[in-house]
Amino acid sequence: MASYRNALSTGQCATLACLWEVAAPKPGNVHRGADFDDMVLQDFLASAVAIGPAMDAAVERPLGRTVLAAVEVTRQTAGTNTNLGTVLLLAPLAKVSRELPLREGVVDVLSRLTPADASNVYHAIALAQPGGLGRVDEYDVAEQPPVDLIAAMQSAAGRDMVARQYAEGFSQVFQCVVPWLKEGIRRGQPVAGAVVHLHVQLMAAFPDSLIARKCGLKIAAESAARAASVLAAGVPGEEDYRRALADLDFWLRSDGHRRNPGTTADLVAAGLFIGLRDNWLPTHTSQTPAVECQ
Repeated sequence: MASYRNALSTGQCATLACLWEVAAPKPGNVHRGADFDDMVLQDFLASAVAIGPAMDAAVERPLGRTVLAAVEVTRQTAGTNTNLGTVLLLAPLAKVSRELPLREGVVDVLSRLTPADASNVYHAIALAQPGGLGRVDEYDVAEQPPVDLIAAMQSAAGRDMVARQYAEGFSQVFQCVVPWLKEGIRRGQPVAGAVVHLHVQLMAAFPDSLIARKCGLKIAAESAARAASVLAAGVPGEEDYRRALADLDFWLRSDGHRRNPGTTADLVAAGLFIGLRDNWLPTHTSQTPAVECQ
């Protein structure tokens, strides 16, 4: 896939990825046309800008310190948890030197985590206060931090897609998120349209972890089935697809926003960051998307 000239720093890539993710009208999420009662677009915009410096410093800083710094500045600017999952995904990616390929580099980053990283990540999670965590028998975030963060993530991988990326070397990000986003761009979709379609694809393939935590596995499975129905209705731009997408959005918002597919949005942000960092996403609309993906 053709590259675009990219003068963005790593932190700017992170900020722009978060801005594009929240601006796209993804079903069930806050976006420029829909707020929640307790969380609005401006909260996400503020935190997107705020985390930029932490991500710029990530390559020279231990991973746990980057995660904690980004969560701390988010609490200071937005006052609520807008981005914990996104920060947890972006920090290892941002730590990879720009001279190295991301996929191999992030595996190396994860292999070098220390007990201090685990402590800082657990501190960040506690500070963010994510919804629906509950209690677990092993590696509970309310308990003492583990020595081995990857072991903790492996323990949580079956119930949390962000933890699964740590446990499996970001496999789903590189095997699904990136190629599906590239395919949307290859089809000539604007970035916002490609983001929305990617969001639905991910919802259908991976029942959203946040929905599962807040509403239970049955509702998470239903959300995945409803997303699959959108994909079966047609292709982006067709009336049947738009109608099915609107129905999905209505259903996701019908229980006081408890069915918010927030983990899916985190994965989308990671894909956007990779596209910006690796120069295959256009940074403004005058740039023509490439025809072929590698």
